[in-house]
Amino acid sequence: MAFSTASFTTAPYGSWKSPITGDAVSGATKDLGGSAVDGHGRLIWLEFRPLESGRGVLVLEPEKTGGEAVDITPKEFGVRTLAQEYGGAAFTVSGDVVFFANYNDQRLYTQSITSLDDPPVPVTPDYGGPVVSYADGILDVRFNRFLCVREDRRESSLNPPTTIVSIALGSKDVQEPVVLVGGSDFYAYPRLDSKSERIAWIQWNHPNMPWDKTELWVGYISENGEIYKRVCVAGNDPSLVESPTEPKWSSEGELFFITDRENGFWNLHKWIESENKVVSVYSLEAEFTRPLWTFGVNSYEFVQSSKKLIACSYRQHGKSYLGIVDVEGSELTVIDFPCTDINNITSGDNCLYVEGASEVLPSSVAKVTFDDDKSKAVDFNIIWSSSPDSLKYSSYISKPELIEFPTDVPGQNAYAYFYPPSNPDFQASEEEKPPLLLKSHGGPTQETRGILNLSVQYWTSRGYGRAYRERLLRQWGIVDVNDCCSCATYLVESGKVDKERLCIMGGSAGGYTTLAVLAFRNTFQAGASLYGIADLNLLRAETHKFESHYVENLVGDDKDMYERSPINHVDDFSCPIIIFQGLEDKVVPPDQAEKIYQAVKEKGVPVALVEYEGEQHGFRKAENIKNTIEQEMVFFARLIGHFDVADDITPVKIDNFD
Repeated sequence: MAFSTASFTTAPYGSWKSPITGDAVSGATKDLGGSAVDGHGRLIWLEFRPLESGRGVLVLEPEKTGGEAVDITPKEFGVRTLAQEYGGAAFTVSGDVVFFANYNDQRLYTQSITSLDDPPVPVTPDYGGPVVSYADGILDVRFNRFLCVREDRRESSLNPPTTIVSIALGSKDVQEPVVLVGGSDFYAYPRLDSKSERIAWIQWNHPNMPWDKTELWVGYISENGEIYKRVCVAGNDPSLVESPTEPKWSSEGELFFITDRENGFWNLHKWIESENKVVSVYSLEAEFTRPLWTFGVNSYEFVQSSKKLIACSYRQHGKSYLGIVDVEGSELTVIDFPCTDINNITSGDNCLYVEGASEVLPSSVAKVTFDDDKSKAVDFNIIWSSSPDSLKYSSYISKPELIEFPTDVPGQNAYAYFYPPSNPDFQASEEEKPPLLLKSHGGPTQETRGILNLSVQYWTSRGYGRAYRERLLRQWGIVDVNDCCSCATYLVESGKVDKERLCIMGGSAGGYTTLAVLAFRNTFQAGASLYGIADLNLLRAETHKFESHYVENLVGDDKDMYERSPINHVDDFSCPIIIFQGLEDKVVPPDQAEKIYQAVKEKGVPVALVEYEGEQHGFRKAENIKNTIEQEMVFFARLIGHFDVADDITPVKIDNFD
């Protein structure tokens, strides 16, 4: 009888050697900025490359499977808009032409896809700097113009007017854009019907965010291109609080959109123009779209078929599904699809391009081909991957366990993804329990997804456990703080982690939660805040227009803001913290990081501040992504981990410790 035993090296958690290095995390992970199909049915996508300082590049799908994809964007350009600071929908493809926002000057350019030797041509004026941004555009063939959302920061960067503008094409000289729709604080989704006779759009006003309350309007376009009549389709009924989004005209001229009016979930609806009434297309207790943090969320597409069919993605109980809705029969067919997380979908020639991921598949674009009656997928092909190298780390990948834990509210549970340590070459001694790194998600109106992310596996392959908590927040600074502490306590009590080595980290809103947990509780022994909020009143005064009233909805009045701001409770900080901040951040200005750093330093608690030139809200450059994850690891190892890290990393200076 033969016996086989795997040979493990026994070493403390955190000290394990792993091929998932800081370089692997920073260099391998590209971000996707949307996709579209050109006049020949080929996919074009926007990818942000950390190894090129986060530059946005438009890429054309290879002509033949296995061929080389082609960069469309010339080296001296980068595709990204700063509209509403978070951007999105920075390019539009129409036939063989692409319109894109260039990052450095924020002007709109047009470029031929078929003659890539011809340089891009600007179609908006040069204002002497990146002070006017454009997003979410559409070509109007009838009047040879481009319609899009414009944010104009020439007069004020804190409260710039946002409008829908018309940009004339075809003339020799660049024309000043003309305002087509204005008067509200925010606009999104200008969408024309196939004859350019009607335009739909979404608008909303302070203090609402686009998931709180919006309105869907339709304007009728005159012979000279102006809007001569407008109708509010959804969002103006005082008896209904709803946030309609994603308007889209079918080829027959019917207007579809998503709203959350009946059951509180975002579902598909249709406008009956003759009666100006809205009817449900398909009702389900599931979300058929996502919060509009960036322009260009695209959750459904019309399917070419003899029947009226809509391909859509929806999310239910923490998992995404791909489906086909039969509009007339009001039926939903679920398509067998390997991704548990789906973002945008784009319609191709007899196929769909789906942005998706799962616990073993990093963020990817898959080409899905259907059978003739569109009831099942017959082919599935990965066109693009954010981390093509991730497959070679498969034996090191930790798979998430969904855990449910009790909160401070009796009878109400919250959820987290728990990633146990995983490395085929190492094990810890039986007595040792792993340290915990709990990551609080951002937003806070976002959720955590259980998908393959090398920045998670960087930790777990070295012997860290990692928990993600998944819940929308109501009383910010209370509920989120309680949830993080409840989650850590639950993991300690269930024997999964070491109660003496509990770390917490988060970025943006998650960074605020991290600072609040360290200020108001004694559960954790160390923390890392990435561009986190320390002073809620200062945030309200200084942040950009899109979120300028958001914090009031989440927190409350001035007294609540003061009481829940970690900066006002520095005397309660007792455990080490490392802070990372981009010096060009307009969402959480850098003085927040400086303020909390100085205050904690004066109190004598170990603290480090790492600042990055040229970085904004979220780090885009490979060297900074790498440095952040490595310095977090060394910081936790030196201060509470009781282990030596396997990699050769020079630690930053820690005040009150070194």
